[in-house]
Amino acid sequence: MDIHEYIEERLDPQIKWYDEKSISCQKSYKLIQIVEIILAATIPLLSGYCNIFLISIIVGILGIIITILESLAKLFKYHENWIQYRTTCELLKYQKYIFLTGASPYNKADETVENIFVKNIEQIISSENNQWKSTHIKINRSSDERKD
Repeated sequence: MDIHEYIEERLDPQIKWYDEKSISCQKSYKLIQIVEIILAATIPLLSGYCNIFLISIIVGILGIIITILESLAKLFKYHENWIQYRTTCELLKYQKYIFLTGASPYNKADETVENIFVKNIEQIISSENNQWKSTHIKINRSSDERKD
């Protein structure tokens, strides 16, 4: 197997898998969060009418649904997986592009201006991805602390 076959048969499918899983986890995480927000916002409104028996039951059911949704989000780790899969996907793409352009450390000769350009661009993109990951990890931690 030569390197181009390796890229086509191994690396590209991995990049695609991590990309698709990241998108799937992101959608699941955001959907659960949106539903939780809507249900949680409905509870105070309905609580004003708790003297009606049916409303009291609905408020209780909404609380149960929110608890179940939050438990499922934690169980399946949609937020954490979304971040990890996206990070892995971007790192794989970074390495692929550095290799394909012959930039350091994948070259044996002195780097060309083009190699340096590609490497610098990829480092900027990688830095942005790292900042994105750090931000989302901090958001998740602060969200978890508020729930405790």
